[in-house]
Amino acid sequence: MNPLADLLLAQGRRAPGRTWVEQPDGRTWTYADLDHASASMAHVLTELGVGPGDRVGVQAEKSVELLALHVACVRAGAVYVPMNTAYTPTEVSALVADAEPALLVRDASLPGGDRAVPLADLVAASSGRPSSFDDVDRGADDPAAMLFTSGTTGRPKAAVLSHANLVASARTLMSAWELTATDVLVHMLPLFHTHGLFVAAHTATVAGARIVLLAAFSPYAVIDALPGATVLMGVPTHYVRLLAEPRLTAEPCARMRLFTSGSAPMLLATHQEFTARTGHVIVERYGMTETCMLTSNPLHGERRVGTVGPALPGVEVRVDGSPGAVEVRGPNVFGGYWHRPDADAEAFTDDGWFRTGDLGELDADGYLRLVGRSKDLVITGGLNVYPKEVEEVLDALPGVLESAVVGIPDPDLGEAVTAAVVARPGADLDPDSLRLLARERLAGFKVPKRVVVLPELPRNAMGKVEKALLRQQLGSL
Repeated sequence: MNPLADLLLAQGRRAPGRTWVEQPDGRTWTYADLDHASASMAHVLTELGVGPGDRVGVQAEKSVELLALHVACVRAGAVYVPMNTAYTPTEVSALVADAEPALLVRDASLPGGDRAVPLADLVAASSGRPSSFDDVDRGADDPAAMLFTSGTTGRPKAAVLSHANLVASARTLMSAWELTATDVLVHMLPLFHTHGLFVAAHTATVAGARIVLLAAFSPYAVIDALPGATVLMGVPTHYVRLLAEPRLTAEPCARMRLFTSGSAPMLLATHQEFTARTGHVIVERYGMTETCMLTSNPLHGERRVGTVGPALPGVEVRVDGSPGAVEVRGPNVFGGYWHRPDADAEAFTDDGWFRTGDLGELDADGYLRLVGRSKDLVITGGLNVYPKEVEEVLDALPGVLESAVVGIPDPDLGEAVTAAVVARPGADLDPDSLRLLARERLAGFKVPKRVVVLPELPRNAMGKVEKALLRQQLGSL
């Protein structure tokens, strides 16, 4: 038994000739191709000495072969450890020292090492191997993947996700969003992150759907693909950039049935403009590296803009206070970090709930509204200021495209509420005027002591504002 491999390969074994991946250059892979290619790669992995429980570090550009390698690792009983393709050799060296992989798979253009092999070489070696493989037995609680947290603050930690975690996540999302073999997913996300790998690729594969695999996000390529698709998963930045294209109208979205967004909060203005342009309401949902998906606005029923919806089936969410700390538990929640008992002790409550680090509110119907990260809470003059509340006011002001609020050390107040704002194209923002307008809707202690206009906000690969970096930028101005 190999729970995750069994699930990822099940649909293809029922209908091996069905198209699994379609690439922009016209090449296609069937579900049988996935089965055979992952089997051949699994043979190569075992020949290279990769055994059950061994980590396989991977830093390679997005491709169908990369997806097949992931499945091969699962079949060989290995633990798949994807790494951001933007990481420098120094950063990768630190992650490798932590994960201690038995093998490091990288693109040929990247520096290697004693246990490194280019992905192209591994693929070439697999061409002469058998197209069937006896999958290594794994238990539900055995690790299947390790993903490093984004590391926007402190040293990145590797979240260890089990077969059971990933199986539960894929099954839950397939059911909640009603993905079937008739769906066509436009895949525009990176494959080193939970969103692109486990939410998008896993769920579509388990459903037997077709994946249009874009090498990277391009608004032109996405709009070209929409008329033949039914599902799109993205982050707010993707939707903002799509809305900048006049070709995004209701016409290319006529067959679409589901647009989802996550990894970062979406502005109300983005929601409204997208609905006005396409006729679709984006489904916002909430998840983490450590938990996969936790909540989602419903496929059928009220999608409440500004919330991330109620808990998904099987997931429990509680909030201590209003707003308060968001804590979760369920079969999708990981068991702990790799070699970090100190982090585990901080991450879990005494009764076994995972502390997400987010602050939120639950309404009477169970819809969760996130107000920020607990570490981003600003305490000014002994009073708590939740950045999300201030950001929503600033975002609604004339000429403001988006904003981010942080606390900057202040000798008098402890922390001074400080805002960075980005102007809409053609707008000329005056910081003092923005502060006066904000004062009409906010208590005085919540109004930013300083507003700085920036050309853009610093973000990580998944579109999240890197507030630690923003604090450094604003603190130096």
